[in-house]
Amino acid sequence: MTDTMETTKLPHWDMTTIYPGLDSPEFAAAVDELKAKLTALTTDVRVLESGAAIDEGTVATFDDVFTRLNDFLEQAMEVRAFVAGYTTVNSRDEAAAAWESELRMWFARLAMVLSRVTAWLGSLDTETLIERFEVAQSHAYAVRQAKIRAEHLMTQPEEDLASELSTSGGEAWGKLHGDISSQIMVELEKEPGKPEQLAMTEVRALENDPDRGVRQRAWEAEVAAWAQWSTPLAATLNGVKGQHLTLAEGRGWNEVLDEALFQNHIDRETLDAMMEAAREAFPDFHRYFDAKARALGIEKLAWYDIAAPVGAEGGAWAWDDAVAFVNLQFGTFSGRMRGLSERAFAERWVDAEPRSGKVGGAFCMSVRPGESRILANYVPAFEEVTTLAHELGHAYHVLCLEHRTMLQASDTPMTLAETASTFCETILRKAALQTVEPAEQLPIIEAALQTAAAVTVDITSRFLFEQSVFERRKERELSSDEFCQLMLDAQKQTYGDAIDEATLHPYMWAVKPHYYSMDYAFYNYPYMFGLLFGLGLYAQYEQDPDTFRASYDDLLSQTGMADAAELAGQFGINIRDKAFWQGSLNVIREDIDRFVGLVDGE
Repeated sequence: MTDTMETTKLPHWDMTTIYPGLDSPEFAAAVDELKAKLTALTTDVRVLESGAAIDEGTVATFDDVFTRLNDFLEQAMEVRAFVAGYTTVNSRDEAAAAWESELRMWFARLAMVLSRVTAWLGSLDTETLIERFEVAQSHAYAVRQAKIRAEHLMTQPEEDLASELSTSGGEAWGKLHGDISSQIMVELEKEPGKPEQLAMTEVRALENDPDRGVRQRAWEAEVAAWAQWSTPLAATLNGVKGQHLTLAEGRGWNEVLDEALFQNHIDRETLDAMMEAAREAFPDFHRYFDAKARALGIEKLAWYDIAAPVGAEGGAWAWDDAVAFVNLQFGTFSGRMRGLSERAFAERWVDAEPRSGKVGGAFCMSVRPGESRILANYVPAFEEVTTLAHELGHAYHVLCLEHRTMLQASDTPMTLAETASTFCETILRKAALQTVEPAEQLPIIEAALQTAAAVTVDITSRFLFEQSVFERRKERELSSDEFCQLMLDAQKQTYGDAIDEATLHPYMWAVKPHYYSMDYAFYNYPYMFGLLFGLGLYAQYEQDPDTFRASYDDLLSQTGMADAAELAGQFGINIRDKAFWQGSLNVIREDIDRFVGLVDGE
């Protein structure tokens, strides 16, 4: 690890290995081919015979439809990822935005196809189909899920209309949020008397700055900027949440949350057990916040201190150091995992530089079977190294799904999609504590606790906020001030008096793109599930590494083929039992105890 700030130019990803460019004949041909396949599917699924007997003809139809859907989805993934590779790093790219808009129109037709196939499967004797025929057996979970989903479909004309309207409804609202948030420029004085114009992603990256004055000025400027844009963003959030409510009611779900739980392959009993265990752990997280305040030499943390670095002895993690460390530690698990990370860096899968027009945060997107692209906004801090490992963990998951069909792989829920990412983060942190000097352990433990607090305390606040929004949005639209008040109320319930109440962040509803997704409502608790489930799996790994390695990749390859409770049961884990979640949180409590001891010199 170096003692200087980042000097290496941070990489941009290479999309030309997919197609030469947005204006290339190869890309145009791929889109034309995709459209032709979708047009044919749209025509053919309109004549599927409801309630057909399970005979050779029905089986042949099932085989044809699933084969063509798998083929289409694989090509569609590649085309959509290619366009996203331009729009997510430069929302001002008009050519890419035009392609994205056109593809959204076409993929609305895909939603129509899928709803018709779902309705058709729901009308069949699916258990007989699964029992008798191999293709149905290999897609048994998807078929059974479709049977349940079919019970929550509106009439076919209504489903078709909902799909067609999505491009000018919820998806359009989500795109507006992405465009606004990525293009906001903020005037900030990093040094008093020297104003600069910075992208919002650059301003938010300053939450890691060691200078408290810089962090405070960045927070103040950020909040002021969100306030300036709060009216259109409030309209955006009202639009997305309103559409979720309308569709959930039309499809016969008691609550939006019930549909989200179904999508995430867990039940209410599992969610309640996890959330209750998390709430019981809040006093321990408050102990961590209090100790961090002491480490920073202040009476109480402000919001802009939550991500502040603790322990300057460790220096900065330059990009090249981060890459080398990730590769090395992934190799301690398996050659396959290290090979994945080395390939990702060598083939320029990663876009790491924060810049204007680029979306904030970090994510991994599948491009082709076994191949991904990773977006990050890297700053030279250890927490960003673990974020890099987290996203590479997603890429490793994609690799493990490589031999599955798209219909098998694409049904991986968010809850289980966070398994590999959390596991890889844990590998890195455990290794860092063993390899660095004692003086450097404090910031590493603190980075781990930052993440744990974010996905336990902050995620709970986001969950509570979204529950409140849905409840009130049933009656009417909410103003930006009302969204702010609901967010502050949720933060007070979770952070308590461990954070200076005057510095809470009322506009976190504007910051987080998760709230604006039409694919998922409650795009929050799966992160907590992923962290705590991943910690539970890591404990299994430590007890018997060889046995764990032998089954781990297979577990990842099955995440779209069984519910979370069934897969957890393969490792002797009962996710409906609060004791499991308490056990994972006890691992975090041990880190809190260790952190408090280091801060207080015990």
